[in-house]
Amino acid sequence: QVQLVESGGGLVQAGGSLGLSCVASGIAFSINTVGWYRQAPGKQRELVAIIRSGGSIEYADSVKGRFTFSRDNTKNTVYLQMNGLKPEDTAVYYCHARRVRTGVEYWGQGTQVTVSS
Repeated sequence: QVQLVESGGGLVQAGGSLGLSCVASGIAFSINTVGWYRQAPGKQRELVAIIRSGGSIEYADSVKGRFTFSRDNTKNTVYLQMNGLKPEDTAVYYCHARRVRTGVEYWGQGTQVTVSS
């Protein structure tokens, strides 16, 4: 019914770039809250960036100026462009959606991002 599918992860050297995509079915990104989260080994899952239905975007301090979150409502897809990657960015990155009407949350399967020093 609801499915979020991430893609674009991989292995890059420090200073490199990666672009992540998340395609949704069964839920409209345009009218709900969508976020990127990440979880590194041994650490809690943390917020990377959030976009609300009105279009406002918030970033974690650790990624401001390096990551860009965007939304294409026509394609029902969100993107996370990651530049100037650092080893501490290494994590599994997850796409997340929260249905505003009900508060129900959905997660993608995650995509691995590894940044070598």
